[in-house]
Amino acid sequence: MKKGFLLGSVVVASMMMLTACGGGEKANSSDTKKLVVSTFGLSEDIVKSDIMAPFEKEFDAKVTLDVGNSGDRFNKLISNPKGIDVIELAQANSADGASQGLFEKLDETKIPNVKDLTSGAKEVFESGAGVPIAVNSVGIVYDKEKVGKEITDWSDLWDAALKGKISIPEITTTAGPLMMYIASEHAGVDIEKDNGKAAFKALEELKPNVVKTYSKSSDLANMFQAGEIEAAVVMDFAYDIIKGDSDTINYVVPESGTYANYNTVNIPKEAANKELAYSFINNRISEESQKKKALSLNEGPTNAKVELSDEEAGNMTYGAIADRAKTIDFDFVNGQMTDWIDRWNRLINQ
Repeated sequence: MKKGFLLGSVVVASMMMLTACGGGEKANSSDTKKLVVSTFGLSEDIVKSDIMAPFEKEFDAKVTLDVGNSGDRFNKLISNPKGIDVIELAQANSADGASQGLFEKLDETKIPNVKDLTSGAKEVFESGAGVPIAVNSVGIVYDKEKVGKEITDWSDLWDAALKGKISIPEITTTAGPLMMYIASEHAGVDIEKDNGKAAFKALEELKPNVVKTYSKSSDLANMFQAGEIEAAVVMDFAYDIIKGDSDTINYVVPESGTYANYNTVNIPKEAANKELAYSFINNRISEESQKKKALSLNEGPTNAKVELSDEEAGNMTYGAIADRAKTIDFDFVNGQMTDWIDRWNRLINQ
């Protein structure tokens, strides 16, 4: 009887050990299903419902968001490279991070949806800046009633009739480097040939028309509402915020073309869950996810299979606008930024 009791105890103990081991494996598996995503702070509720929730359901994963503007999150990654599995950044920051060796060299075989990227997005991906997840571009927003005529071209911003009536983006914003390209184009000089010299000369000519610069699109909206400005250079995604309920505020992308910024996604070298990160990136650029975000967040898709009606596309960088959107070499831009910021501050902010 005693011998049987001991044998039973051993069996029970063995079963408990197996259960414990199984539970441990499950816990570890559960751990690998956690993903920390560093992303933009705009429309966080929509990002959670339209982007993160479907991914979590499909991959049985739990996503934790680290939100904020691109520059702040990029600097945070530099100071503490651990703890983030996936990071979404503006193209300038992603190009900078790639040059510093902060990101994994992405394995294209693990991101099959890369084959469906638009030509511009593929160009950015091949540059090493990451996988483009959205494209936006710069245009002109203006109050047609107050300006009293249509604005159709970048050169119209230099019209003396707009003296003290326009706003341009600060050099340190996403649209700042694009403004430099616009100014250089106005001067008729390739910015990469003179490192921005002609651009600053053109900006000096534009300065009488600039009442102030802006760092946030919400500030720009307030300036329009207060009647401080009548026109501005702005990224397309901010137009709806600025327009509000107004019937007189228009947005135009000159026929001569525009300049594009791609938001991209990368995997930091210190990421703990790289395989799940690859799944996230592939899902992020899928046709379904790209179309859903285009409609809910007004961001141009980078998957060429996404089809939008004219009404759905609105002012996005899509279709004809995307066709005339020029890509920017942000490696070149980043190499110039220290000098550009100094010269900008001396010219524009004094």
